[in-house]
Amino acid sequence: MTTRPSAFVSTEWLAQKLGEKDLVVLDASYYLPTQNRDAAAEYRAAHIPGALRFDINAVADQATTLPHMLPTAEEFAAAVGAMGIAETDTVVVYDGLGLFSAPRVWWTFRLFGARNVFVLEGGFPRWIAEGRPVEGGTSSRPPKTFQVTPPADLVADVARVQKTIAEGSAQVVDARAADRFRGEAPEPRAGLPSGHIPGSFNVPHAALVENGALKSAEALRAAFAAGGVDLEKPVLTTCGSGVSAAVLWIALHTLGRDPVALYDGSWTEWAGRGDLPIATAKG
Repeated sequence: MTTRPSAFVSTEWLAQKLGEKDLVVLDASYYLPTQNRDAAAEYRAAHIPGALRFDINAVADQATTLPHMLPTAEEFAAAVGAMGIAETDTVVVYDGLGLFSAPRVWWTFRLFGARNVFVLEGGFPRWIAEGRPVEGGTSSRPPKTFQVTPPADLVADVARVQKTIAEGSAQVVDARAADRFRGEAPEPRAGLPSGHIPGSFNVPHAALVENGALKSAEALRAAFAAGGVDLEKPVLTTCGSGVSAAVLWIALHTLGRDPVALYDGSWTEWAGRGDLPIATAKG
């Protein structure tokens, strides 16, 4: 198994590059409802100098009731172009937990054709811990044109997930916490039952992260093995709403095993429909 060029840049690297014309820094912080944190307010209070606020609920499909679903390629290009981002820019994404929502934005930019997009290793917590500069208020850039690339077939819907499990063509791996996966703890979204897609595997995203950064390749392999996942076989990632599924993605990418797809609707769609099977415990 081989490793890929890193999807991450260090805080040292970013500190040296701040202010360069074609560097875009994005605060992509997002928090679950149960975390009681206001990402937008935290951004206005303090962010990496020059960083733009990237709201996954705003740059999203507004025609669905599901949270932060992918926009169309055209919608994405219009939104990020208006923010002053071109597909040729170097984009560095971070979040307030270290490694939670930033990989989702990293994955989205890559999906739509960004050529140089990275996640800040350790995220904002590491930046702060190292005593690096921050600023308040908001930042902006002059508009640019983002030349979008139509996305590859890397986004799964319900039908594809069902077909994948029925045919055994890939392992469906869920990034949610183990107790939610087993149906023993409530979901963070009120009224949504816990449990999991029958036939899916569980590798909690927290098992891949230490101190806000991705664990070593050896530890990543061990975490997937503990969840019963064979890294020699294809993987389709899922989670609660398509966010931490991208933590699995960036971990697998680091191991040289990019997934075949990410289930965008994830558990919020699957469990919320009411007509799809739900498994509990380890069944």
